[in-house]
Amino acid sequence: MSVPGGSPQPSYLLATLKADCVNKPFHQRCQDLIRVIEDFPAKELHAIFPWLVEQVFGSLDGSIVGWNLRCLQEKTAPLEFHSALFFLDPSGAMMKLVYKLQVEEYRYDFPVSFLPGPVRASIQERVLPECPFYHNKIQFPSSGGLGLHLSLNAFEYFMFHFAIFLIIQRNFLTGQVCNYSDNAYYILVEKYLNWFLPIEGNVPPPNFSNPGGAVPSPAPRSPSISLTSYGTSPSLLKRHISHQHLVNADPAAQEIWRSETLLQIFVEMWLHHYSLEMYHKMQSPHAKLEALHHRLSVSSTSYISPALHGSFHSYQESFQPTEEHVLLVRVLVKHLHAFANSLRPEQSASSTHSHTPSPMEELKRIVIQRFIQPKLYIFLQHCFGHWPLDASFRAVLEMWLSYVQPWRYVPERSASPVGNETQNRAVPEKWASFVQENLLMYTKLFLRYLNRAIRSDLVSPKNALMLFRVAKVFSQPNLPEMIQKGEQLLLEPEPVMPHRQHRLLMSPSLGGSFLSSWQPPITDTSFKIKSHVYSLEGQDFQYTQMFGSETRNLVLRLAQLIIQAKQTAKSLSDQYPDMGSQSLFSWFGLNSPDHNNTYTGNDLDEAGYDSIRKTDEHLEKALEYLCQVFRDESLRNQLPDFIQNENGVYLTPLGRQQVINGLRKFDIQYQGDPELQPIRSYENAALVRLLYQLSCVLNERFGNTFDSLCARQDFLGRFCSYHLISKPTTQRMSPMPSNTTYDPTVPRISLRFFANYRVLVYLLLLYFVCGKVMSMGPISCTVLLLFVYVCYAAIMTLLTEYRRPHQD
Repeated sequence: MSVPGGSPQPSYLLATLKADCVNKPFHQRCQDLIRVIEDFPAKELHAIFPWLVEQVFGSLDGSIVGWNLRCLQEKTAPLEFHSALFFLDPSGAMMKLVYKLQVEEYRYDFPVSFLPGPVRASIQERVLPECPFYHNKIQFPSSGGLGLHLSLNAFEYFMFHFAIFLIIQRNFLTGQVCNYSDNAYYILVEKYLNWFLPIEGNVPPPNFSNPGGAVPSPAPRSPSISLTSYGTSPSLLKRHISHQHLVNADPAAQEIWRSETLLQIFVEMWLHHYSLEMYHKMQSPHAKLEALHHRLSVSSTSYISPALHGSFHSYQESFQPTEEHVLLVRVLVKHLHAFANSLRPEQSASSTHSHTPSPMEELKRIVIQRFIQPKLYIFLQHCFGHWPLDASFRAVLEMWLSYVQPWRYVPERSASPVGNETQNRAVPEKWASFVQENLLMYTKLFLRYLNRAIRSDLVSPKNALMLFRVAKVFSQPNLPEMIQKGEQLLLEPEPVMPHRQHRLLMSPSLGGSFLSSWQPPITDTSFKIKSHVYSLEGQDFQYTQMFGSETRNLVLRLAQLIIQAKQTAKSLSDQYPDMGSQSLFSWFGLNSPDHNNTYTGNDLDEAGYDSIRKTDEHLEKALEYLCQVFRDESLRNQLPDFIQNENGVYLTPLGRQQVINGLRKFDIQYQGDPELQPIRSYENAALVRLLYQLSCVLNERFGNTFDSLCARQDFLGRFCSYHLISKPTTQRMSPMPSNTTYDPTVPRISLRFFANYRVLVYLLLLYFVCGKVMSMGPISCTVLLLFVYVCYAAIMTLLTEYRRPHQD
């Protein structure tokens, strides 16, 4: 348990509260804590604060589980659920306690050993972390201390434990099944984001009695150990600390310090996880030289041993985000988009006029690029490279797609009426700058997904759905053109690219606030794109074009795999009879198979027919969207290369190679009389032959009558056409010429569906139910069945728009 420096022995109050944890129910303990926070002074509350935080979120080492917020749900424990939310609400008792302690400027220790790997290694190397949040908080005890730690105020200490709860405590909750989206922790994350990063207005003032006025922002503190920053000399550090004190003295800056602190903590705790190689790559060359010079000059106690590097590697390998972790990162991304997009156009343009933007307006303007973009990109890279090839990747995919579509989170979008679908899907031109300044989020991650999709089982309905989602998002009108324009600007020749200037674009100068170090915007679009790319990937990065030949080859290969997946799934779906026959038996699921129109799919035992149909639609639409993105209709060509003359279809040498390698094939289907197609495994062979002979006798004897009835223009004619005329099917290219004399427009009766085993079983079940439940004989049951069928068929005749071709 973290203990505040210099605190006295546990007070009587603390002892009483500990005893209550054993003797009182949860909701009663919450009520007691509310009264204690209201009645006791800050000095007494200061002694219990670390213990209380530990009781809520659990200990960092896992010895104390805490309130288990991630598994606390309303449907399982409604009283405890509402008690916890009320106590931890942004306007609740816990925040009142935080603000009370904030006024007195109490400090609390947080061990560096529990920070994310890159930050921990940086501090242990005596290198100042890139994030300015840490710069004034690192403490190293001169003698007898327990190790490096951060000195935090009450608000920072609470938020550190709240954010790290998602990362640390998950290792100790295994075996518990929890709903990710309706537990107390998830709801509190949304509450804190809406409170401290409001879409409208400013952060509400602290709701507690404070004779001294507003809650002060944290006082600046100088590091107690020698640290080297990324490209910043000690003199610059001193100047910044002096400058930061002036910023904190400004009342306008106090407006958002809680917002900025919460955001920095969430980003650091949830996203700052990457490898040692990436950690070094994100440093500028100048910073690397300075860090190397510093390591050579410091004492042997700060030398980084190979064991430390090994621990860094083991941390990265052991850190694997969970679906819950990714889900909450997506909540953060979506909220930050809405937060940034709530900046009105006149406020966004005010920086070029005499009006001085408020701190909240300034935060909204830079929040995406300065706070979240770099670390989210690295986080996504890690997920794309380490996540298993299964359906759980959908969480990562949706988080990525949420970030690359900020136009979905514009306030006026929800209020706009639904109009033309293509027009609504088009990306407005004003988002071109966002796309170009986040180019790698679109291009490199798209390539990473292509490689995943090629290695995945596209016959799986869930994988087909993910492919469909990505293709649909990237096919939005105007988006491919914006990405291609960004690539053109990136590849423009640049005479001189300063070594460190691109670092200043993506990271603030050294200090405690992103806003205090804001740099004037750079208007050169090409330079901004280059800065974005090189700051994330390094100066020696070799860029692969999304619309280059290498990517097009990958897309072509993926298109071929989509076609193969459809063909493979089709063979699996053949065991399912068609569910779309227009008869009474299709109403009950008793239908005749249409062997020329089947659907593809996988996981048949799990999802069945609906899954087969959806998978076929998703694969087909994904192929269509990919054609739109790359403007290449050849991707949809499923047929091998061939020539056609009066004697039929002949494969070219290229076509033979395509067929042999399984890349393309003709969709060979039966094109003759459906009554004469091969007997299926789910049909009774004797009944098929017997019913065919009976059908031929009826058609030969009553053929003229059928034709005259279907030629009528009244309801009777439509009723007969509905039953006696086959619905025309789409003609497909086939190397086999069709020599059949079968005419689907000729009215005739077909009884083959009675040979289907499933139809026979259902008929027997119906007769059994009618006999046992309704005490009806076979004749009465048959009459009832025919009556219901006639009613159903009459309704379908009125609803259908299908007509015999010569009647249209």
